[in-house]
Amino acid sequence: MKPRIDIVNEILEECIVAYPVSSFIISLYKQYQQRGSLSKKQLEGLYSKTAQIENISTSKLATLEALIKKMPTRYKSDISAPATVVEKDRVVGEMITAILEKRPQHKTVLLLKIKYDKNETLTASEIAELKRFVLALK
Repeated sequence: MKPRIDIVNEILEECIVAYPVSSFIISLYKQYQQRGSLSKKQLEGLYSKTAQIENISTSKLATLEALIKKMPTRYKSDISAPATVVEKDRVVGEMITAILEKRPQHKTVLLLKIKYDKNETLTASEIAELKRFVLALK
C-alpha cells in the first residue's frame, strides 16, 4: 500500500518555517495534528497565508484550493422571528373559571384549564364543550 501524501500537513510545515511566530499557523498546525482535519474557513485562511510565501510550490497551492472548493459551504440561518404571542381568549377563561367555581373537580375542564394556562389554543370542539358545560350549570 502506498503512503498517502498529506498536502495540508506539508503546507502547514512550510508555513511554520516561513512564519515561525504566527500564532494562527501554529494553532492550525496543532489542531490539524489533533483532529486530522481543518474546517473550510481555516483552510481558506491557510491558503491566504500560503499564497504570500514566495517559494511555495504552485501545485501544492492548487491542491489546497481544490480541497477548499470540494468542501461544502455551510451557511448560518437567519435569526428566526420570535414566536407570536398567543392572546388568551378572555371569554374562554371566564367560562373555565365559572365551571370550576361550581365543580372544582371537573376533569375535562381541569384539562382544558391546563391547556389554556399554557397558552395552547383550544379547538372549536373544546370551546363548544365548555359552552355546553356552562349551560348545564345554569
